[in-house]
Amino acid sequence: MITVIDSGVANLASVMGALQRLKAEAVVTSDAATIRAASHVILPGVGAAPPAMAQLAAKNLVDVIRGLTQPVLGICLGMQILFSRSDEGQGGTPCLDLIKGEVKRMNGTPESPVPHMGWNNITLRKPEHPLLRGLAPDSFVYFVHSFAAPVGDYTLATADYGGAFTAMAAAGNFMGCQFHPERSSAVGSAILQNFLRM
Repeated sequence: MITVIDSGVANLASVMGALQRLKAEAVVTSDAATIRAASHVILPGVGAAPPAMAQLAAKNLVDVIRGLTQPVLGICLGMQILFSRSDEGQGGTPCLDLIKGEVKRMNGTPESPVPHMGWNNITLRKPEHPLLRGLAPDSFVYFVHSFAAPVGDYTLATADYGGAFTAMAAAGNFMGCQFHPERSSAVGSAILQNFLRM
């Protein structure tokens, strides 16, 4: 069973729709035992890091997520809160600290206004990673975000929008997509299918 965490700050319908198209059995829950027992866990998120972390704390899920050993995929804000910290919010926000690094506000330009919204190509840095299996080197995916992680050892793929940033990340069993695979057509479906095959 695949578990989609109900963090209270997520667009769950589109994620569940994508999983249904892949004929994957999934359940939305904030129940700790169900999450721990899942074969795969997806952490979606929209909005801002401070309320997302507050919701996880209120649902007693912070330590639950930190203790997971099965494949975990964070989507958009869900990926950002896998990192150590976000500079979103007054004074910044401590996050799950599962991927060592800090998420920062993107620097907008007249040519690249923030938020970054729309289709952008990604560059694969670690094409051997199972999450990237079969992806074309210059695949296009759909982004909606104002914050991003810099490029680091954890980076699986980058995108460039006023500068390079991490589009996909991984540290052990914790992985993330800054974009929305559930809205990224065939490329997004392939990424989700790769995740479910782990």
